[in-house]
Amino acid sequence: MTDQPTSSPRQFLLNPTRSAQQGVHINIGKFGPEYEKIVTTMEIHPDDMAELGVVDGDWIVVSTDVGSAEFCCKSGKVPVGMLVVPYGPPTCKLMSGDTGGTGMPLSKGWDVTAEKIEKPAQSPNED
Repeated sequence: MTDQPTSSPRQFLLNPTRSAQQGVHINIGKFGPEYEKIVTTMEIHPDDMAELGVVDGDWIVVSTDVGSAEFCCKSGKVPVGMLVVPYGPPTCKLMSGDTGGTGMPLSKGWDVTAEKIEKPAQSPNED
């Protein structure tokens, strides 16, 4: 269940990716809190964060036509208008079955909306 949004939705381009840190934790175990924190931390340009009214550690809900998922914000060196997050269970909630004829779901360049939400009750991003 998604918490109530606290801002107006904004359009972004989402590019899920792989990270070295994520790769290490896949081998250790994908069900631990460290892995969950990695795949729920989304990098956002500081200007986009300001527009959304979020700071590092705040939460947003990202939505596609298929579904939505919650992510913790982190300021990053990404282009304005783009969101970047490692692949994981949350990004799977956003993916459609469209393969573009490749046999693998399309997984880059998704048009999404994002808006600020209250911190989830069971956040993997507790410090």
